[in-house]
Amino acid sequence: MLHRLVPEVGQWYRNDSGTLFEVVAYDLGDPVVEIQYFDGTLEELEMDAWYAQMLQAEAEPEDWSGPFDDLMSDDFGDTDLVRHGGDEWLNPLDVLDWEE
Repeated sequence: MLHRLVPEVGQWYRNDSGTLFEVVAYDLGDPVVEIQYFDGTLEELEMDAWYAQMLQAEAEPEDWSGPFDDLMSDDFGDTDLVRHGGDEWLNPLDVLDWEE
């Protein structure tokens, strides 16, 4: 046994080859850990395989786009545009002071 880390759903880990993954499912009664690699690939590990690896707990990556490697920069939306709740429903004529 190389480590004593118990799989924790939602926790990110890095294995001995440097690959980043998250535990997405684990049940104490089931000897299988379901993981998702940063690129989106899913895998099931038997507990023997889990403990046979050299693992370290990691912080969640800031870049969430890993599983979406086919996204183009346009797919992220306009990151320069700041939207405020309800702005999309404002009519510019509503703010004019009309006097008859």
